[in-house]
Amino acid sequence: MPLLNTPSVQLYYEVHGNGPNLLFVSGLGGGTWSWYGQIPYFRRHYRTIVFDNRGAGRSSMPPGPYAMKDFAHDTLALLDHLGIDRCFMVGLSMGGMIAQETALAAPERFEALVLGCTHPGGPRKVSPSSQVLERFTDNQGLSQEEIVTKNLPFFFSPEALQHCQEAVETYKAVQTQAPWQPQEAFSSQLAAIQHFDASHRLPDLFIPTLVVTGTEDVLVPPANAHLLSTLLPNALLVELEGAGHAIHAECPATLNALIHGFLADPVRESRKSPRHRRISCSRPQ
Repeated sequence: MPLLNTPSVQLYYEVHGNGPNLLFVSGLGGGTWSWYGQIPYFRRHYRTIVFDNRGAGRSSMPPGPYAMKDFAHDTLALLDHLGIDRCFMVGLSMGGMIAQETALAAPERFEALVLGCTHPGGPRKVSPSSQVLERFTDNQGLSQEEIVTKNLPFFFSPEALQHCQEAVETYKAVQTQAPWQPQEAFSSQLAAIQHFDASHRLPDLFIPTLVVTGTEDVLVPPANAHLLSTLLPNALLVELEGAGHAIHAECPATLNALIHGFLADPVRESRKSPRHRRISCSRPQ
């Protein structure tokens, strides 16, 4: 089992395929298993690296609370361990926040960024409704399957829940079989999100960046993507029409093609007009 040992954490990681280095950074409670819709595609074109954040999966769960700088330090330590000087980085949800923090700490190490369904933190971020947040974070006494089922409306759009049963059931099966995350580790990761603020630093981050959001995202409302695209000097904003929060699971083919096209020439793509686009979301049935 591939493991990186640092003084503060043990990280589990996987490397798939060959080519330019492409690092995927998972969201709250997620890990290597989250990228089941991306690894088979990107391993054909890139050396694709996935890992479990501290507090999730097969990585260790040191006492929290965690800060986003802890996750950024872990991410850079993994790149050092793998001998990677520069790479592309994709982060979704909390993974997008980790990607921002990591890129701000070492911008010279990233050729391009993809930030999906995420926010920059700070006073201007748009939070989910209090009802959504309370329901999403209340896992007391629930089994893993019950938590996954409870959270489906927060991750998938109503359209997907009604008409894309195979995609939803695949996601549910993957998440249910994932390693259990104790409440303490969940809370430690959540604390990093709650205290994250990169908003005042992002105007100094000139890395070409693709910002992606689903128009029906109730966990990280799409207004946050608009905010990110205004803060980042070299950002392209793409909205996936009708998609929810879990864009990697709800419309993987659309997302994969979008990322692959952007990474082929990120400098040109980030400067090409229009800088804000809306495209349809092709969902597996």
